[in-house]
Amino acid sequence: MKFNYQRLIVKVGSNVLTQPDGLPDYYRIGHLVEQLTALKKQGKEVILVSSGAVASGRSLIKVTDKVDNIAARQLLASIGQVKLINTYASLFEQQQLLCSQVLVTKEDFRDRVHYLNMKNCLEILLQHQVVPIVNENDVVSVTELMFTDNDELAGLVASMLNADALIILTNVNGIYTGDPKLPGSQLLEEINDGGTDFSAFISSGKSQFGRGGMITKSTMAQKVAQLGIAVHIANGTVDSILNGVLQNTVQHTRFVPQKSKSGKKKWIAHAAHFATGAVQVNDGAKAALLSSKATSLLPVGLNSVLSDFKKGDIIKLLDEQNALVGQGIAEYGSDKARERVGQKNQKPLVHYDYLHLNY
Repeated sequence: MKFNYQRLIVKVGSNVLTQPDGLPDYYRIGHLVEQLTALKKQGKEVILVSSGAVASGRSLIKVTDKVDNIAARQLLASIGQVKLINTYASLFEQQQLLCSQVLVTKEDFRDRVHYLNMKNCLEILLQHQVVPIVNENDVVSVTELMFTDNDELAGLVASMLNADALIILTNVNGIYTGDPKLPGSQLLEEINDGGTDFSAFISSGKSQFGRGGMITKSTMAQKVAQLGIAVHIANGTVDSILNGVLQNTVQHTRFVPQKSKSGKKKWIAHAAHFATGAVQVNDGAKAALLSSKATSLLPVGLNSVLSDFKKGDIIKLLDEQNALVGQGIAEYGSDKARERVGQKNQKPLVHYDYLHLNY
């Protein structure tokens, strides 16, 4: 089966773009640009989420041991981002294509207005045949403002732009049932189950230069597939890998997309970080929410309001064991919600249209 996607997000990790000594692999970067150009010539829309700024910075300046890790990262990223985007711009120019730089932080996803501003920016770039190159703004993103890694960022961009597919390029063929280096570990070629616990067989180790391990990739991929977007994890160090994935001629891991969700639900799905309030739902409400029937969260299903929120805020829905059931947009504030806890025949606190469940 071939995959005929129109709008593609390609995420390339630092472990693909970097040599063992930590310096950029310019052959690999050039070959990636050639592959993206070929996709553009087929009439496809392509957005690149690229790591590599810190590695590019490392090729230009030596940081003394006296500088702490966060400051060193900021220094290398600030210098390296210029080098990286210039490298991409020069390579795309040779292919008669324009690329653009889009630097983002987690804050850019925190509310619907910011979110839509960024979405509109990326859409206008695509309309003008520009290749957007998205990267986390490592210069200002420190600690709590950081994405888990660029995989999380790629998932957000894929959801935001309602992409047909997200292709994650790493330095192994996909997700294995154990350590890929060990005999007996098998490649999982297709994952169709939203409830797979990857921590059972994936090592939690991270790549030498990146922040994210395979568990974060897998969890994010599962989440994006649940929103109706296909996700492929493949080996970016293999030549012509993008064509191989689309033609389905190379071994890799594919997360089968579920039924597509609305644009607003896609935003809510990734907005748990920005939830301002929380409520606890009883077991009856949890069962109703997770049933196959479309159900809103009614006050009769509430045990308690755990923290304050205003109308329009994202709130978390926790079960009686305080596990996250989902998140949604509050139809009214916490004061009214507290008054209505346990009451029947009341307006929903979270309407189904503005609710994302994590199951």
